[in-house]
Amino acid sequence: MEKGQRELDFIDIDIDNDLPLFVDPYFLSHRIDPWSVSAHRTIQSFFHRVIELLEAGHRTEARILFENLTEPNETCLGVSTDMPRGRGVGSNEASKIFDSLMDSKAIESGLIGHFEDFVLFVDGVGKDKISDLTTNLIREHLIEYTQTQCKLNGIELTKDVPSGFYWQPSELRWSSRLTEMLVIDGRKILLVPKGAVTFSYYYAPDKYCRHFVLNFLQHEHVRLRSSLVRVKKQKKGPDLILPPFKKKLIELEDPFRKEYLRDFTKKHPLVFNEFRRTVKDQMQPLTNEQLEEDIDLNEFVSYLIDRLKAIKTGTGKQATQYHRQIVGIMEFLLYPSLTRPVIEDGIHDGRKRIDISFDNAATNGFFHQLHDIKKIPCQYIVVECKNYATDVTNPELDQLSSRFSPNRGVFGLMTCRSIDNMELFLKRCNDTYRDSRGVVIPIVDDDFIGLLEAIKDGGKNIVEDFLSERLRRVIMN
Repeated sequence: MEKGQRELDFIDIDIDNDLPLFVDPYFLSHRIDPWSVSAHRTIQSFFHRVIELLEAGHRTEARILFENLTEPNETCLGVSTDMPRGRGVGSNEASKIFDSLMDSKAIESGLIGHFEDFVLFVDGVGKDKISDLTTNLIREHLIEYTQTQCKLNGIELTKDVPSGFYWQPSELRWSSRLTEMLVIDGRKILLVPKGAVTFSYYYAPDKYCRHFVLNFLQHEHVRLRSSLVRVKKQKKGPDLILPPFKKKLIELEDPFRKEYLRDFTKKHPLVFNEFRRTVKDQMQPLTNEQLEEDIDLNEFVSYLIDRLKAIKTGTGKQATQYHRQIVGIMEFLLYPSLTRPVIEDGIHDGRKRIDISFDNAATNGFFHQLHDIKKIPCQYIVVECKNYATDVTNPELDQLSSRFSPNRGVFGLMTCRSIDNMELFLKRCNDTYRDSRGVVIPIVDDDFIGLLEAIKDGGKNIVEDFLSERLRRVIMN
């Protein structure tokens, strides 16, 4: 593909070795982009079905649902040290997890309210296993994601490949089918969005215990003036009462045991609620720098600029090259606010096509403010790429605005090679806005090059500032 990780929406995996990355269901549950929301609903559908069966006394049926939670070898993520083999959940592991769930009585007591709570309260479930369980459940979402990314990047798919089992929320059962899949050296491969993975879990029992349970116990010992508190004599004023060291509490209580965490949480649910809230605030998508450390940023940016300049105007192959180059640049500039680019998305039963669409995953900044403050619907960001030698004019603007709808969104980007009279085109965009036909921002090659050069020079918030200023010119023109 001749692309680096910063130009890709998915994890650039090594098919010969697992990467130490994990799919985190708690992280998915708080992401707002459409793909993550849909994947989370599938996970919760399975969890609620298990709860329903257990509450109705159908323990055998509930156990059967766990049978398809097996080894997902397709993502090449996890903890294997050699050939990827999905170590997290083996053939008998799923049954053991179910037995541990039953033995814990965490469901009967109402302790487990979400699928991700397994990792906190069920013995034998760590971040590797919960990641594998999640991957099984959302396999259909990952298949569809892989298909769109392969189409976007011109990667060949193999037809009529068994999908493997995935949870079907509309039917509350496991399903499988023959479909197009990415097959490399005879192995099925699933691509995973880089915005949906993590190196280590924040939502983990050790973090819950060390930073919340032990903190609470320290405060309780001070409040009760227990024999474990430390007293520091002062030359002036009253003695200082200090909490016992965490090391001492760990020796006495062994609080990292999941049995202890279950009992503690039943007694002190507010501490657990505070843990969940705090973790939610801490979790952020991995940055490009975290995913690809050893890279010369200036060299990479210069490469993007040179490659854009080298593309000739025109249709056919040149247009495809331009589309893919723009996607790579936008991925670099706009991740993690925009995710999951899809090329030539069909609407109106295929009668119209969108060049590129992104999911709006922004939780702050320009794309979040569009809908949160400016009240411009933008669940998806529509992008039209015009590799023309001449100016885009009203027909192209009308073509893009015709793709808008309240459900998809009414905001789009028009990318093209150049516009001789930018002020005139911005007035045309203003006409579209005033006629309530949506908001369009034009971006030309010189804009992209200027933004990339500014990043080389260490510019901060340059992309947000550019988009905000251009939007202002469109609306206020």
